[in-house]
Parts: sequence; C-alpha cells; structure tokens
Amino acid sequence: MNFPFKSILVAFGLLLVAVTSCNGSEKSSEDTETVNTASYKGNTEKATFAGGCFWCIESPFEHIDGILSVVSGYAGGKEKNPTYKQVSSGKTSHKEAVQVTFDPDVISYSEIIDIFWQQYDPTDEGGSFYDRGSQYQSAIFYHDNKQKKVAESLKEQLDNSGVFDKPIVTPIVKFTNFYPAEEYHQDYYKKEPGPYKSYRVGSGRDRFISEHWEVPNPSKYPKPSKKELKEKLTTLQYQVTMENATERSFDNLYNGNKEAGIYVCIVSGAPLFSSSDKYESGSGWPSFSKPLDARYLEKPTDRGHGMVRVEVRSKFGDSHLGHVFNDGPEPTGLRYCMNSAAMKFIPKDEMESAGYGQFLWKIK
Repeated sequence: MNFPFKSILVAFGLLLVAVTSCNGSEKSSEDTETVNTASYKGNTEKATFAGGCFWCIESPFEHIDGILSVVSGYAGGKEKNPTYKQVSSGKTSHKEAVQVTFDPDVISYSEIIDIFWQQYDPTDEGGSFYDRGSQYQSAIFYHDNKQKKVAESLKEQLDNSGVFDKPIVTPIVKFTNFYPAEEYHQDYYKKEPGPYKSYRVGSGRDRFISEHWEVPNPSKYPKPSKKELKEKLTTLQYQVTMENATERSFDNLYNGNKEAGIYVCIVSGAPLFSSSDKYESGSGWPSFSKPLDARYLEKPTDRGHGMVRVEVRSKFGDSHLGHVFNDGPEPTGLRYCMNSAAMKFIPKDEMESAGYGQFLWKIK
C-alpha cells in the first residue's frame, strides 16, 4: 500500500505515523544550492544507487569530503523523463535512486559503497521498509567494469561477514539512465527536517541501521581538551595531531606492523583503518588503501610547504593524521599515508573487549 506520506507529515508536523510509503503530493519549494561539477578542476566519477526512499539515501552522502554532489532521481527504467507521481505509483520500470558525483583522488568508489551498504536493508527483495514494490527495490548501477568488480567484491565480502542473517539480494546491474527528481525532492532533509526525521524513525530505517552498524557519533568519541591531551600524549603525538607535524619515515611505530587488528585515533579513539587494508608502500609510513568508514575522516586541502595535497584528519578528534595520494593500489587507487603517532593499534583479539567488536568482520 502507498499512502501520501509527505502530505500527512506536513499536516501533522513531527507526529510519528505508521504509514507504508514516503510518497506524497508535489509542491513548489525554493531552489537549493547545487555544485557546479562542470567547472570542477579535479577528476570526477559518478556512482548510482537505489535503496528505497531516495530522501534517506541522498542525505548520508552529503558533507563528505570528496563527494561533490548528490542528486535524487529515477534510474534503470525504460520510460523517458518520468515524474515522481509515475514512479512512486509503480507504473514505470524505474527505481527511486541517487547519483553521487565524486573526486576519485579524494574518496574511492569502494568507500562510497561501504557507506551505501549501511543505509538500507540489502536482504529485502520486496522493497525497503514501509516502501514496497519494484520502484523501491535496491540496486547498484555500475558505470564501468571497474565499478562492477569493486561492487561484486564488496557484496561478496558483506555476504560472508555475518552482519546479516539472510543473503544480500541487492543486484549489481549496468547503468543505463538517470533522471533527476523534481526540485522539491532535492535535499529534502534540509527543507523538511521534521517530517524527514519522522519518516526515518517511523519507517523503521533508523532502528534497523543502529541494530546492524555503528553509526558515527561524536559523543562516543569525544575530543579531550588540549590540557588533557598534553598530559595524555607524548610530545611527538601532540605535535603530529595538534600541530600538523610529520614523524620520521621508517622510524615510527607502525610502518612495519603486520599484526591483524584495527587502528584508531589516538585523540578520540574513533575507528580509522583496518590491518586488512594496510600495505607496504615503501614510503616509510603506515599506508592503507582505504579507511574503515570515510565518515570518520575529513580531507581538507593542504597548501603548505609549497605543495597542494589532500590532508587527512580525524573528524571527531579534529587531529592531523597524514595525507592521501592517488598512487595507491587497486581497487581504490589511493594511498592513505598516515603518521603512526596519530594512531593507536588494537590487536584483533582485543577488539571486542576494547569496544570495537562491530569491526571484527573487517579484519582478515
């Protein structure tokens, strides 16, 4: 069943209602800011996903460094220029979807899929939470063979992880088309924050996510005061994390570490990298092909020392970690070159007791 959910929420404000769709009436809204990717000077690629209501897939990709734009729309169908009314009614072959434009030199397709998995139920064949029907079924639309291989590999990894009791059913299909949705649907979480939050809670999506994943939360990984940090950290650790210093290559704690486990922020304790993604880059610093979750990081442009580089910082620790370069191994092509002094290593057999058990499946 499909109810005009948007109209109900607008009428009743923040009241949580038990309904079966994110469908609703069309109405005009002020224009929202869009990123002009055509004038962007860096490299760009696109990723296209379906995971039920596009409001709830669009918002998690916002405000992540390296992601240039996120657009809600319709994908995978035969009909040209479909409308929301047509798609939401199930009368087309399209799915509600989002298209992410990103800079692959800053964030990899692999990192983006890792975030996508955490936004919906990939074991549900019939739709997504209250939204039922083919228009709300999930899908990964790959844009080239490289994306296809990455998506298939990560799907297999998740399927074997034990995170879910049922098999992953999200299909990986070739991208054919994408039509942006009406303006009212773009950045809906900003335009109607109350109804948007009510829908997420009322549909059961937020509950499902919290039951299966660690949702990045700064309150769980607070940053100590500078006074506390000076007492807690060594001189080198403080200089690296708080003053953007760089430790000596080949003369640091974790460059040669081959033990299985997780690397966390020395300041906040937030999870950063898995030993499974660590590799020998020859740089003299611990290097990783990708982080555990890009949402724990910030990647501002560093113009110091006469260079233009992408800095990597711990988001919750507000601390310097290192830099990311585009000379890494496949499948990401990135090299996260980190300072050992900015991290703490938790061995695999200690992760559960240290509060990082939810990441054990990421450790080979």
